[in-house]
Amino acid sequence: MIIGVPKEVKDHETRVALVPSGVTALREAGHEVLVQSGAGQGSSITDREYMQAGAAILSKAEEVWRKADLIAKVKEPQPSEYAFFRPGLILFTYLHLAPLPELTDHMLESGVSGVAYETILEEDGSLPLLTPMSEVAGRMSVQVGAQYLEAPNGGRGLLLGGVPGVAPANVVILGGGVVGTNAAKVALGMGAHVTIIDRNLNRLRELDDIFNGLVVTLASNSWTISEALKSADLVVGAVLIPGASAPKLVRRQMIANMKRGSVVVDVAIDQGGCFETSHPTTHTEPVFLVDGVLHYCVSNMPAAVPHTSTFALTNATFPYLLELANKGLERACAGHPALSKGVNTYNGYVTHAGVAESQQRAWRSLAKV
Repeated sequence: MIIGVPKEVKDHETRVALVPSGVTALREAGHEVLVQSGAGQGSSITDREYMQAGAAILSKAEEVWRKADLIAKVKEPQPSEYAFFRPGLILFTYLHLAPLPELTDHMLESGVSGVAYETILEEDGSLPLLTPMSEVAGRMSVQVGAQYLEAPNGGRGLLLGGVPGVAPANVVILGGGVVGTNAAKVALGMGAHVTIIDRNLNRLRELDDIFNGLVVTLASNSWTISEALKSADLVVGAVLIPGASAPKLVRRQMIANMKRGSVVVDVAIDQGGCFETSHPTTHTEPVFLVDGVLHYCVSNMPAAVPHTSTFALTNATFPYLLELANKGLERACAGHPALSKGVNTYNGYVTHAGVAESQQRAWRSLAKV
């Protein structure tokens, strides 16, 4: 199989979908690898390193897309890339289709088979390709929130951990999964007062044990969220329904009741966001104000730390990529149910229930199509 790695074109997306060690492994397995010149530059990987690993370097994205059987990317295709879609092409990337009906339309019309990192679901309930970036985004969310709480950046002028004689900031985390847990680790490490809200009581018990009672755990409902936000200085949105749009847990009125100069970081924005007031932002223009509350809604947060993020991501994605290359999409999915759950579109059909329900489309299981 020919595997293509184009340079990412999303705003400030500096990660890359394959590192040189992966190129070598693919070549040893009998495959050909095409890398667009400069694809790894943002992650401090040179064209020379890819060449030494056995990749062919092509100057234009169009060449990579046209010649490849499988395209490996980090983020969902941008409008400038839609023209490269064609029947039979396999696209392996973060797709986050639920809030992106236009991208879904183009994938269905072209017959591209889209395998989404974020919906590959193993038998134990884990999302192995989403986990590493959730770890990065969770940890970054508190760093970013602390930065925007500073007065020169528009915040209330709070030091997250306070100092002796001055109380620390109140951090509220919506969701106790991978993002929320990692956000809590950093917030506690910086000395903040931390509250985690989740609807799963067993998960709250686990978190109480993990943090040895140092975080406040609350069962999720609209009243609890509303009350917690009134005293919050930083709120991290960390909820996830795999493949589907994130639930809008925070209503506009809840934002209006928050303190002026407080900060919300919506890590769920790539699935539509969990604040009613959220809309996607970029690393170029990361924040906006609603009712005096700063909103940070960058949909590719881990791109700010591309070296760490690229290697963490490819550690997780490469075994699945190699399986797709060795067996082809159909055989790989037949033998690996987790991989089949990653297929969001196939031959003109939506094949993931979460995407279909979010966009009110018909869908068919991969086995049927």
